[in-house]
Amino acid sequence: MDLRLKGLPQEFYQKALEILLENIDWGVQITDKEGYTIYYNKASSQIDGIPIDEAIGKHVLAMFPSLSNRESTILKVLRTGEPVVGHEQEITNCYGQKVSLFTITLPIVIDGEICGAIDISKNLSEIKNLMTKVIDLREEVRNNRKKSAVKENEEAYYTFDDIIGESKVITELKCKAQKIAKSNSPVFVYGETGTGKELLVQAIHNASPRKNGPFIAQNCAALPENLMESILFGTVKGSFTGAENRPGLVELADGGTLFLDEITSLSFDLQAKLLRFLQEGYIRRIGDSKVRKVDVRVIAASNISPYEALEKKILRPDLFYRLSTIVLYVPPLRERKSDIPLLVKHFIKEFNWQLGKDIKGISEEVERALMSLSWPGNVRELKGVIEYAANFCEGEIIQLHDLPDHILRNAFIEGEKEIAVDTIGIEGDLRSFLAKVEYELITKTLKKTNGNISRAAEILGIPRQTLQYKIKMLKINI
Repeated sequence: MDLRLKGLPQEFYQKALEILLENIDWGVQITDKEGYTIYYNKASSQIDGIPIDEAIGKHVLAMFPSLSNRESTILKVLRTGEPVVGHEQEITNCYGQKVSLFTITLPIVIDGEICGAIDISKNLSEIKNLMTKVIDLREEVRNNRKKSAVKENEEAYYTFDDIIGESKVITELKCKAQKIAKSNSPVFVYGETGTGKELLVQAIHNASPRKNGPFIAQNCAALPENLMESILFGTVKGSFTGAENRPGLVELADGGTLFLDEITSLSFDLQAKLLRFLQEGYIRRIGDSKVRKVDVRVIAASNISPYEALEKKILRPDLFYRLSTIVLYVPPLRERKSDIPLLVKHFIKEFNWQLGKDIKGISEEVERALMSLSWPGNVRELKGVIEYAANFCEGEIIQLHDLPDHILRNAFIEGEKEIAVDTIGIEGDLRSFLAKVEYELITKTLKKTNGNISRAAEILGIPRQTLQYKIKMLKINI
């Protein structure tokens, strides 16, 4: 809790919570351990069609007679103590009105005892209407592109020239990708977060015969599972409450490329439907009686290899064999450290333009620090570090003190590991570099703590006595 809030009366928190609950557009219903309603906000009343004064004190089964003891998510949570997340249901209220809901139901547990439940709900048709608006927008962009006969692709911006690096692994990757760009075979791209998987996929699209067609990208983990089928394959009017005639992303990608990121987050049922499309080239919208021929190249991606996904049973074997015809591995930055200077130069140029600066490069100490790190966030993390440094750099060369604190700290830790592995033959040059890193890090930390050594030692994760010794040895003035 923020220390500034200490001392506020309990009424403050109660009032703040009351304002929040009465002004959000999600329904909130709270019941006791027997299932009787003790709180019911305005949004719940509007969604369910039941007045607040009628709901308070009423049992959930009396509010929704169409539900049974087994069907009610609230009663299920009260029985099991397990949350029910992302449940979709159509129920009838006590006035005979049908209501379509998307709900999240959570237990209230105090001292190990289930004391009640909270049901958070949204009108399902609102969620699906939002989904159709997104698809409509994509279709409008696609139609505008066709009408204007624009040759340049409007969504796939990157080409192979945008893949920065001259290391062996990157050169080989670009060579393979350029070769397979000419075919229509499915591709599976994998690599850690931040390695640039979508950049590679866009480059493949723009080097393919489909470059003038649409490029549609979708992160499969970004949307609820119950919406993914309609988003991918489309709907026909009347297939569910609020459904309209809408093409899915597969149709929108007709004549182009469909990029499905985080494909392993799809359920096995949806993976099976995707496989059927890959094998037959036809799709069927939800609720439709006819099939539609679609010409789409599918490129899938994941943070783990398809072989590992198969072992973990998050990728169907049949879909694995269909997608793994061509597998491309995007290496992490730690496996291509020789590319760091080129990437840094590229990012400096980009941020010079954005920030109106004229930074020429980085100091030798900064380059050593960057080269010493393992970069778990990969190229994306490196870009963020250079953006940070460019904002604080006041000269033409980025110095150690321009780097974020955590980068200096990690660079020092990695350097310490290097020394611990093999202390034989260590030159003074490396020791000098580490001393500079320590100096910068300790100085900045002491500045932040206004010279408080105990607090600085806590932040740095070292004993107070060790910090005092380093301050003396490095001749740091407090």
